[in-house]
Amino acid sequence: MSAARSDEPAVAPLEGLGAVGVFSPGILRIPHLAAFLGADRIVFRPDVNRGSSRVDTVVGWGRKDNTRRPRAWAARHGLRYVMLEDGFVRSVGLGRDGDPPLSMVADDVGIHYDATAPCRLERLIASASLDETTLARARACIELLRTHRVSKYNDAPPRAFEASERKRVLVVDQTAGDLSLRLGMLAPDAFGGMLQAALSEHPDAEVVVKTHPDVVAGHREGHFQSRADRDRVRWLTDRVDPYSLLDHVDHVYVATSLMGFEALMADKPVTCFGVPFYAGWGLTDDRARVPTRRRARRTVEALFAAAYLAYTRYVDPETGERCELERTVEHLALQREMAEATTGTIYCVGFSAWKRGFVPSFLKTPASRVVFVRDARSAERRGLDGDTRFLVWGMRDRADLRSLSARRGIPIWRLEDGFLRSVGLGSDLHTPASLVVDRAGIYYDPTRPSGLEQILSTRDFTTAELARAARLRETIVTHGISKYNVGASNVDLQPDGRDVVLVIGQVEDDASVELGCPGIRRNADLLAEARARRPHGFVVYKPHPDVVSGNRRGAVSVADARRWADRVVDDAPLPACLAVATEVHTLTSLVGFEALLRGLPVFVYGQPFYAGWGLTDDRYPHPRRTRRLTLDELVAGALILYPRYVSRRTQTFTSPEVVVEQLRQERNARPGFGAIRASWAGRQARKLANLVRGARHAP
Repeated sequence: MSAARSDEPAVAPLEGLGAVGVFSPGILRIPHLAAFLGADRIVFRPDVNRGSSRVDTVVGWGRKDNTRRPRAWAARHGLRYVMLEDGFVRSVGLGRDGDPPLSMVADDVGIHYDATAPCRLERLIASASLDETTLARARACIELLRTHRVSKYNDAPPRAFEASERKRVLVVDQTAGDLSLRLGMLAPDAFGGMLQAALSEHPDAEVVVKTHPDVVAGHREGHFQSRADRDRVRWLTDRVDPYSLLDHVDHVYVATSLMGFEALMADKPVTCFGVPFYAGWGLTDDRARVPTRRRARRTVEALFAAAYLAYTRYVDPETGERCELERTVEHLALQREMAEATTGTIYCVGFSAWKRGFVPSFLKTPASRVVFVRDARSAERRGLDGDTRFLVWGMRDRADLRSLSARRGIPIWRLEDGFLRSVGLGSDLHTPASLVVDRAGIYYDPTRPSGLEQILSTRDFTTAELARAARLRETIVTHGISKYNVGASNVDLQPDGRDVVLVIGQVEDDASVELGCPGIRRNADLLAEARARRPHGFVVYKPHPDVVSGNRRGAVSVADARRWADRVVDDAPLPACLAVATEVHTLTSLVGFEALLRGLPVFVYGQPFYAGWGLTDDRYPHPRRTRRLTLDELVAGALILYPRYVSRRTQTFTSPEVVVEQLRQERNARPGFGAIRASWAGRQARKLANLVRGARHAP
């Protein structure tokens, strides 16, 4: 496709706003406002508090009536006035639901939904002179939005229509009184005329009328108040993902809705009864009079590049800094993925008070309801239906829950710590950054398949996933990140040139040992095995941090340690131990996985999740695990696809890359925070904080 060309002069970017005056408290509350605007500083109410000499630019929200005052004040002082509005890829939920915007437009000419006057977007489209690189990016971003079904709002579920050979036509309603309608050159009774046109122009089609999300939520009124039966009309009043709806229609009728442009991106014919920003460029069937300013012919990619790439600004919710559209889509796609994986009522059964403080962050989505109950009877009293799930911590077995699950056909899911957890031990009540939700079993129980084993056994890993896994692995190793990130000293060994055989102790009554060790289960026996296997090696024994802290069982006697080990290191950071190791011996410890990340040989005496795939030396090979994996396939499954991560900064779902960086920053900012022997006072303070957080979720 050739690039768009025009004799119009290029439009200079709107940057360098300097000190920005804000009159609206609502605008002032927008997170990262200065980053959105590229402002040096934000001045609230400059007419009262600071004076005009402190301000270079004044902003207001679109064409709303309440912008008259800042407009007049800017004009009186000869200042630039800039109109703001939500971008086309805004947030998870509706703006009025409290979700902050992830995108925004800033326009010093007009605003994109006002067709009665020029605007910056219109000029960007008219002057479009795009090279192939920009057009290729636009095409890739369109495909990205469609693949991940990312729209302006992203909390609506997909909709599956029944198969039909009959043609379907979509008519999109909007909220009554919306400014884009008043300023979009809409004819009187345009919505009634639009529905009639859809019916008469497609006499054999089913016509689907879609209600606006704000109307569905009860915030506003629409234009089709009557639901009287009309032949061939289906009234769609549910919340529905726009892209899944567009997959099932053949033609789209809109007034000024953004869904019209999303339909163009989906290669659907679009008829406009108003003049949205995408009308008048030769792409739509326009029933309203389009301003003569829009005389150029443009492609969908050219409009997209102007509207989504040049006109709209994006801010990364994690860093608070400007970012590109692709990063915003990545964030919203992850929120959607987690929401669709966690739906319905989730009864968390038998959770401790402190866990109730953090568990909801990993489960709560627009499509779920998280309820903590003491037992199965409590859940049954509250009500069960076909969209109910039970959730327990780890492998805890509850006869009452098993009985109710079997009787009512309700699945039992299991929750457990992820592999990149915290700075500090879980037993010291440090909040996790990652958890896993497993519908099949749990990763440390090899007696039955888990969700992770299913991924590793069957996943056809993509090239992009493997490249991402390689980068993540390199970052973890470079920054020395592990599960708990504890240890207050480095390792000072003098192995006299011998190979360093690192033996990893565990909590002996841990479920991973009890379920995953067909043979030896004691740390002393593991030490003896390692010494027998490497009689001339320099054997270093590292006890489990929970054992060193005194929180759990598994201590090795001084006599046994002296007999089998050349050195015991109990307060050294794990990455430092791995850095000097030649090989690692373990029962089922996650340290074996972390050693694989660093390219070390790993000898396994149990059946942890990373054993059996051809990457470890296994004393007890697992009969179900016959597939041979590469290291990056293992990393992709275990660190990218299986866990869910929650950001310390935003409390939204995030990526392992973000969590690794947050753990690194937390560890470096508080070097004593990850000490294995935590202070009693610190532990009690964390316990109290978590109890307070969990109190509102008490059963």
